[in-house]
Amino acid sequence: MQPVQKLIPGYANAKATRRYAEQFVSEGKAAEGHYSEFSRAKMRLSSLGIGTFGGAATAEVDAQISAIVARGLAEGVNVVDTGAHYRYGRSLAAVGAGVRTALEAGVAREAMFLISKGGFLTLRGGPPEDMEAWFQREIEAQGMGTKDDLAKGAHLLTPEYLHYQMELSRSLMGVETLDAFLIDQPEVHIHEIGKEPTNRKLEPVFEMLERAVLEKKIRTYGISTFEGFREETDAAVFQSLTSMQGLAERAAQTVTGDDHARHHFKIAMLPFNQVMLEGFTRFNTATGQGNVASPLQAAHQLEVYMIASHSMLKGHLAKQSVEVVEQQLASLPNPAQRALQFNRSTPGLGTSLVGMSTPEHLDDMLAVMREPMMDKKAYLGMFKKAEEE
Repeated sequence: MQPVQKLIPGYANAKATRRYAEQFVSEGKAAEGHYSEFSRAKMRLSSLGIGTFGGAATAEVDAQISAIVARGLAEGVNVVDTGAHYRYGRSLAAVGAGVRTALEAGVAREAMFLISKGGFLTLRGGPPEDMEAWFQREIEAQGMGTKDDLAKGAHLLTPEYLHYQMELSRSLMGVETLDAFLIDQPEVHIHEIGKEPTNRKLEPVFEMLERAVLEKKIRTYGISTFEGFREETDAAVFQSLTSMQGLAERAAQTVTGDDHARHHFKIAMLPFNQVMLEGFTRFNTATGQGNVASPLQAAHQLEVYMIASHSMLKGHLAKQSVEVVEQQLASLPNPAQRALQFNRSTPGLGTSLVGMSTPEHLDDMLAVMREPMMDKKAYLGMFKKAEEE
């Protein structure tokens, strides 16, 4: 019988992340501005982060992801993102192995920002032959949800199931505390039951996550959307950061019994790249502070750290750039580096994730880290030029 692996204590903090950032900037491995400020916490997080969604569910890819995570953490990338369902749960353990290797190399746990997600069914070991029987045995019989709770045949929004996925993430990643746990694409439920019923499902989930913060299992939480934040205000599937924080505030008050309790909804994610620009260009979020803002502006006002997914548009932007980006960033050697530089230079965007299961792809990220951020005027000039054309 194998011994139970002790969970790694600690979580990201201001002192360690600032020391980490200063080290890589002083060594010339990262440019000034590469590290973003995480709101009031004063932590410094890399403008580029490692994603672990893609790749076959094999031991070979496990090893590749572990190597990418370990090398990235050792060379200046301190944000690592995964999810309980990524590669049927295998990415969690692969990230954990990479984290332990980085620790052995001298990277402090307190300098790393580790994120996991839940919502989509994990299906450990791969898709079952009999999904009905699997669901009854693994979910219903365990009191984690019913068929009525299931959206698109693949997503659960119950506090019991998300608690299970949070605990699975901690266990397989091997850490006592996750820096963030995100509910992945809750808008899947809006398509089936509508916005208000979905929000009613989210509230007890937020209560569970507020309790998890008190128990030091997680530090922050939020949601990761595909459509939610990017849509027009009147779209059925639109989700505003303001309303999410309202739910979180109520959850914190319920859990603590304190009418003045501060919530821990401090992080959010949306797709953003040269083609999917709505996070920056669509003014759809009433902030409650007298203005309507883009999701990125609203996040800044509401003290939410915004992370970009789909930075490479499923690999397409590693092969070609939008014309105006290609012209403006012609000094960079390939479309992948141009895509990374475009995203990390976007005002209000904290970290852009890049899913990687091939170690060589990390080289582009490390190269872009050394580049100064684009001047804000030059960045905005690309939008003006694109409009004129």
